[in-house]
Amino acid sequence: MKINANGTEISVIGNIVNENAYISLTDIAKKKDPNEPRIVISNWMSSYSTIDFLATWESLYNPNFNRLEFQTVRSEPGRLIMTPKQWIERMNAIGITSQAGRYGGTFAHTDIAFEFASWISPEFKLYIIKDYQRLKIDEAKRLEIGWDTKRELTKINYHIHTDAIKEFLITPELTAQEQSFTYANEADLLNIALFGKTAKQWRLETGNKKQNMRDFASVEQLIVLVNLESMNADMIRQGIPAPERLKKLRSVAYYQLHSLLSNNSAKRLKENIQNRLEQK
Repeated sequence: MKINANGTEISVIGNIVNENAYISLTDIAKKKDPNEPRIVISNWMSSYSTIDFLATWESLYNPNFNRLEFQTVRSEPGRLIMTPKQWIERMNAIGITSQAGRYGGTFAHTDIAFEFASWISPEFKLYIIKDYQRLKIDEAKRLEIGWDTKRELTKINYHIHTDAIKEFLITPELTAQEQSFTYANEADLLNIALFGKTAKQWRLETGNKKQNMRDFASVEQLIVLVNLESMNADMIRQGIPAPERLKKLRSVAYYQLHSLLSNNSAKRLKENIQNRLEQK
């Protein structure tokens, strides 16, 4: 998810609806220095007023916060120097997190991120809060609108897909665990083709261990998923290897999703869903 703060894109991870979202401090810091956002964050954290704020937040929400270590840092002589990594490791903190990889960086709970944004610029903070609220409302609507209908969409070709797996990929010598892995691998084949990641990767990125990324999919994505299930089932019956199937599924997913997003058919479907919900 992305916040658009007056033209500046800022990544958001986690559950925004349940107030458990984390906003990218790295993206916010780029507003001040696009080349060295880590230094900007470290400068902010190397202030006693900042670490006092962070410690208060951790005390409220983190039962494992290392208060003794915080008092040690607070009483150390000399100039305070603090980085996100040091804060996380020394304080056992949860309000700030660092992620590696292409879409990584330093993220912080919204309470902390807004405080940091205020330090960068009060005006910039207001733009962030405004679009965050917009994003929160949109996400709530997306989860609410057509929940049952979206679930029904995912069931349309589900059995066609699983029956093909059972008939052609599940053999008598496979253990129950191996059979389970086979079904999961085929589900992830579709996930990678459509969403670009496995279910496990999504859970690690979002920290959401209770839900499935398909629950957060758009109507357009679910329509494509239905088609991919049918197509993959046919290719399984033809004995096409998984790598080749993935390549074809990716191509089809890209084409179909682009087609749906560029015409009004899916939009009308979502409007019909919304109208039915409002009549209940």
